[in-house]
Amino acid sequence: MQPGRPPWERGSRQLHIRAGIPYVRMPTRFRKVRKRRGSRTYGWGQIGQHRKHGAKGGRGNAGKHKHKWTYVIKYEPDHFGEKGFVPPTRRELREINLTELSAIAERLSRDPNAPRDEEGRLVVDLRGPEPVKLIGSGVLHVSGLKVIADSWSKGAEEKLRAAGSVVSVR
Repeated sequence: MQPGRPPWERGSRQLHIRAGIPYVRMPTRFRKVRKRRGSRTYGWGQIGQHRKHGAKGGRGNAGKHKHKWTYVIKYEPDHFGEKGFVPPTRRELREINLTELSAIAERLSRDPNAPRDEEGRLVVDLRGPEPVKLIGSGVLHVSGLKVIADSWSKGAEEKLRAAGSVVSVR
């Protein structure tokens, strides 16, 4: 036996390879956990240390206004306080501008079976599963339409009337 070498290097060596680097693995029998078996606290002092939740400063969010305040300031600055409110009954409106309306109307006008009203206007029904609002941005390239939408802006209504079109709810 060679006295200058640690005990795990004295016997037979097992060569392992981790990430392409060879190394000698320490045998389990020489590890700290094996040496401390049976000592009740395993090197963590007297009764109750390194156990349960007293060692962690409390369970969960306990102490975030007290002894864990520096953690909150550094890692969770928005943890406390109000964050705003989203009304549960708010309707999300899908917006369609006049340029998009023109594209839809041109596509419909090519169809010989497209719906028309009593006065011969092309009926463009924008309603669907979600509410639609017609907004006045863009340019209207088509005239003589009857547009059905859930809601519309004043600007859209003015531009449609100027082009000889009508907008209605149904």
